[in-house]
Amino acid sequence: MTRLPDGRYVDDAPYDPQDDLQRLERADMDAPGWLLVWRKFKTHRLGLLSGVFLLLSYLMLPFAGFIAPYTPNERNADYLYSPPQMVNFFHEGRFVGPHVYSRTAIADLENYRWSYEEDRSTPMPLEYFCTGGSYRLAGIIKTDRHLFCAPEGATIFLFGSDRLGRDVFSRILYGAQLSLTVGLIGITVSFILGIGFGSIAGYFGGKVDWIIQRAIEILRSLPELPLWLALSAAVPSNWGPVAVFFIISLILGILDWPGLARAVRSKFLSLREEEYVRAAEMMGASSGRVIRRHLLPNFVSHLIASATLSIPAMILGETALSFLGLGLRAPAVSWGVMLNDAQNLASIEIYPWTAIPMLPIIIVVLAFNFLGDGLRDSLDPYEQ
Repeated sequence: MTRLPDGRYVDDAPYDPQDDLQRLERADMDAPGWLLVWRKFKTHRLGLLSGVFLLLSYLMLPFAGFIAPYTPNERNADYLYSPPQMVNFFHEGRFVGPHVYSRTAIADLENYRWSYEEDRSTPMPLEYFCTGGSYRLAGIIKTDRHLFCAPEGATIFLFGSDRLGRDVFSRILYGAQLSLTVGLIGITVSFILGIGFGSIAGYFGGKVDWIIQRAIEILRSLPELPLWLALSAAVPSNWGPVAVFFIISLILGILDWPGLARAVRSKFLSLREEEYVRAAEMMGASSGRVIRRHLLPNFVSHLIASATLSIPAMILGETALSFLGLGLRAPAVSWGVMLNDAQNLASIEIYPWTAIPMLPIIIVVLAFNFLGDGLRDSLDPYEQ
């Protein structure tokens, strides 16, 4: 060590890169677990992008009515099967800002279809923070303000309109509120049942384990889709959309828990023999405390990955039931209900934009799968 005139000391030893490596290793050992998971998850670019996309999608749900230019069941009788409209910025080579052109519907009696002509002589600028159909912001505040609207005498059908003249883009935004939420409610029910029964079976064993395992085997032996159809068909047809929505969510959650319960049971069977579990029991900890404080925390990584992979399965389940007419029903709006309206193949061939609601389903399911892969790799302590 050399002492400088200002009183500081300088290390005279030669620089060794191994010292930096050792300091980084010590810093990693002292870092909290969530920070290590985040560092590893950031390297999984596809999972990170999927997580950001899903986060924005769920944050958008309370404001779907504000973003959508129309209400979900608002009809425009003069614009049946209107094709998607482009938002233009230039008119005759000049920048005039976001605008659309007015359209006129023409009945093509030769091909039995609707066609539209645009009047491109006059640009019609979009209006912002305008008044339109009323809706409830976040399901609470009643308002009629929209982010953007078409000027009077024009329309703004970004994804076209359906057979009743309803805006497909607006209905997709409103449908996301139900289609994305059904997975969260269903996974909550599934986790409560799966973790509860799986923990009891794995920790106590014996007759309790035998009974729970036989019940799981009976449920898993039943064909899933026919069971869905039977339970959904049992829902009274006079129930309101909200009641049907919660019943469908409960059905999906109840039928999903056996797989999670099996995984929890197998993990608990191996963990209950660990020394720290035996030590907690000898110190007088109750069974509930041992499960909550000592066993479940060692299983969190699997639960998180399982949730991200189960939610898209429930979204697909709701979509399938609604598509078959046994799930949510009009006037409720979900992606499955929209596909049910567009199941006429002849109409899709003539008006292909009516099948656009299947795109958000595909994108969301893929995003959940990519996010689940990224979380599973980041939470796995044996993954390098």
